[in-house]
Order: sequence, then C-alpha cells, then structure tokens
Amino acid sequence: MNLEEKVMAEMKEAMKAKNEALLRGLRAIKAEIIKAKTEPGANGQIAGEAELKLLQKLVKQRKDSLEIYQKQNRPDLALKEEEEIAVIEKFLPQQLSPEALKEAVQKIIAANGATTAADLGKVMSVASKQLAGQADGKAIAACVKELLQS
Repeated sequence: MNLEEKVMAEMKEAMKAKNEALLRGLRAIKAEIIKAKTEPGANGQIAGEAELKLLQKLVKQRKDSLEIYQKQNRPDLALKEEEEIAVIEKFLPQQLSPEALKEAVQKIIAANGATTAADLGKVMSVASKQLAGQADGKAIAACVKELLQS
C-alpha cells in the first residue's frame, strides 16, 4: 500500500470518528501528494523516496510555523501545528535517537577518514544520503560539526 492509499484509508476513519486534528493533517498530506503527482514529468506517480521527502518537507514547514507561533505567543495556532506534525510523523520512518545519530555519524566519519572541519561537506553529503528519513538535516549537521571539531 503506497502513501496515498494509506492516507485515504485513514481519512475515511478520521471522518467517521470526526477527528478534526487528524483530518487536517491527512488533508495536508493528500494535497501535497496531488500537487507532486501533477508536476511536469511526474506522470501521475510518486516514487517512495519522493514521498519521504514530501513528508519531511511538510513536517519542516509546520515546525517553522510552530516556532513562529510560539514566539508570537499564539498557543492556539501552535497547538494546531503540533497536532499536524504528530499526524504527518506517523507516516515517516522512526527517527534516530541523539545517541544513535551520533554513533551513525561517527561511523560515517571513520569510513571517510574525515578529521577536520574542512571535511564537513564530504561527511554531510554521505550522512544526508545514508540517514535520509531517519534524522532531520539540522540534527545531522549539528552532530557532524560537533564531532569534527572535537
């Protein structure tokens, strides 16, 4: 079952349960899927990797909005963003814990022979590909910087 089918099945259940928060998040995912399928060259299909990037993009957008709403002291809007983040994250693979991320980055650094901060770009390109979907890009970058500077 692909992402679109999973979302549609959950939407039906959310409508029956009258769960507005879940429905709002699922509708956002569905809208992005439709948008991605209708882009030039998509041929009405979305690859698994593209689905993952789409979901990550949605979470990132909502986290950015959440941060803004919290700074502006708008708990009502912040709550909606948190609810949507929770819904979207259900479709993403399990995220690595900080310890597991650090361990994975250490292995990548050792495999590439990186020793200084000048090797940051080389390590980041490999780490971003290997850890795609398992960790946020900002978290990966922070971990790589920390390990290369110490």
